[in-house]
Amino acid sequence: MSKKRSAYVLPVVVLLFLSLITTASTVGTKANAQSGVSAQQLTVYIQSLTSGDGSTALSADEIEWYQGAEATEVFAQREPEAAAEIGGPPDDYYIVNDSDSLTDYPVAATATVTLQIYDHTGNIEDLDINWNEQVTLEQFVKLFSQNEVFDLSQSPYHITVQDGQITSFVQQYTP
Repeated sequence: MSKKRSAYVLPVVVLLFLSLITTASTVGTKANAQSGVSAQQLTVYIQSLTSGDGSTALSADEIEWYQGAEATEVFAQREPEAAAEIGGPPDDYYIVNDSDSLTDYPVAATATVTLQIYDHTGNIEDLDINWNEQVTLEQFVKLFSQNEVFDLSQSPYHITVQDGQITSFVQQYTP
């Protein structure tokens, strides 16, 4: 019985991992961020980031990000068989993305950007975590378009939206 059960665990874990790292299709509905609203904290996958004529904008897919006990609880509710098999979400976080709707956001010229990992040199051997590294918005736009070594669009971002504009990006590290 033990051998039979272990034969199912690995495929379940692999499928679960793949489902967590797969992003939703960019085909979907679009909405525009509303101005006049106080600061709002959101977690998103950035689908596109463009800059030109002195302005920067992005299109993003909002997600729900859970960590710790809350991640375990949501994981158990949404995937009871996997939770029974492996106990909780791998790496202690769980992402819910039930919609492929995209929202367009203008980015404030003074927006701050905090990254955890990105391509510093163009060499995969040099890729390493640098916790809470500040980069300029201009650097971020440039780095976002470079995806040969590390694709920044695959990371979730915690953003702050103030008066309809993004004022802060913080990349969420995911193992």
